[in-house]
Amino acid sequence: MLPAPLTMEVRRGAVAQLGTLLADSRVATSGRVAVAVGASQGDRITEIISPSLCEAKIFRVPDGTVEAAVSLGADLRKGAFEAVVGVGGGKTIDATKYAASLAGIPMVAVATNLSHDGICSPVASLVYEGGKGSFGVPMPLAIMVDLDFVHDAPQSLVRAGVGDVISNLSAIEDWQLGNAERGEPIDGLAVSMSRTAAEALLGRPDSIESDAFLTVLAEALILSGMSMVIAGSSRPSSGGDHEILHAVDQLFPGTSNHGELAGVGAAFCFFLREDSRRLDQVAGCLRRHGLPVVPGDVGLTNDQFTEAVMLAPSTRPGRYTILEHLRLSEPEVRARVEDYVHAVGR
Repeated sequence: MLPAPLTMEVRRGAVAQLGTLLADSRVATSGRVAVAVGASQGDRITEIISPSLCEAKIFRVPDGTVEAAVSLGADLRKGAFEAVVGVGGGKTIDATKYAASLAGIPMVAVATNLSHDGICSPVASLVYEGGKGSFGVPMPLAIMVDLDFVHDAPQSLVRAGVGDVISNLSAIEDWQLGNAERGEPIDGLAVSMSRTAAEALLGRPDSIESDAFLTVLAEALILSGMSMVIAGSSRPSSGGDHEILHAVDQLFPGTSNHGELAGVGAAFCFFLREDSRRLDQVAGCLRRHGLPVVPGDVGLTNDQFTEAVMLAPSTRPGRYTILEHLRLSEPEVRARVEDYVHAVGR
């Protein structure tokens, strides 16, 4: 038995058909629905969905913090809603996923951006006083991606989704390494879905200007999220690459977004593996989409990136990746970082 969304749609004008989706898929039959919208697009989204969801209660999600999610969860519990729909980018969807889990009701994700694979993942990344954490949540019951909104989103954020998907290739290598070195069980179907998502984007010559590419990117992000649901963890989509990005977030908050850092981390991990073929493919894909490849591209010095790599294993205790396998000293990491920049820098 495989968990999967009741329905999945990727097209233009999806937000306007939200009421039809909820009725046809029987997510909500009485009309008692909550809709959570982000701060920046709230007015536009409310205007579009009002004709088809006139009785829905609209809630504004100010940011992607634990506090905002808990507050929304409390409102959902008081309202006796059948379901909640999160409409917006990653912060809004993650906050809504966590709020829905607190309220014990199903959640529908309507993505207006494609910056990372949180659309369908069983994880909510939220900010709290100590930094940023990942919280386990149920997978969304249904998923929609509105390409009209995606085209209007900042291009840098949409391109970042490519980096997050491509990093799956590094995460899979780390999972297989954990299996070989420590006997860690591998879910073959989760690996297949995660790899398929990344390979679908790796060699495409087109980019985010076309609906065809955005459709494949959206489907790849959803597949990546579903691979995590099947695995029961983020293992198929998060390895040493994500350990590095979480370390950067801790040490140098605001440096860059999730997908861009995941791409840099993946390329560096392939360099550590001395896998020149994959390194060339990953670095080439990142460059083709205008994404960062070396630390300097995101404003980090080699020393700062070295510091992040040293901290990285502590961000996911117990997860075995190329970083834990090599156990490099700080001078060794610094030398590898300098060699990496020299090898792939423009």
